[in-house]
Amino acid sequence: MTKFNSALFVAIAIAAMGALTHPAAAIEYPWCAQYSGRGGGGRNCGFVSFEQCMETVRGMGGFCERNLFYTGPTERPANRVRRHRHNEGKHGQTSSLMRVKQTRLAHP
Repeated sequence: MTKFNSALFVAIAIAAMGALTHPAAAIEYPWCAQYSGRGGGGRNCGFVSFEQCMETVRGMGGFCERNLFYTGPTERPANRVRRHRHNEGKHGQTSSLMRVKQTRLAHP
């Protein structure tokens, strides 16, 4: 019975580890190096800047280009605060409703 219990424990432990692990997420970077070579070369899209990519390619041949799959940072930029002008219309013109209100206030 002890061999069975040990085997059962190991099976449950392996199943639990498999259920608790998450697959690694791919990280996209903005620059790719296209290496030249006899077999067609290779491609590496793991560079944060054009300069970093060029330093890697320099001396072994190839070129750098933007990664078409890079979508930018995951954080969205903060929304800009809009300022509304309640008493003026487009291009600083006073609306007809505001003119009526101003006239009524000026001449009671």
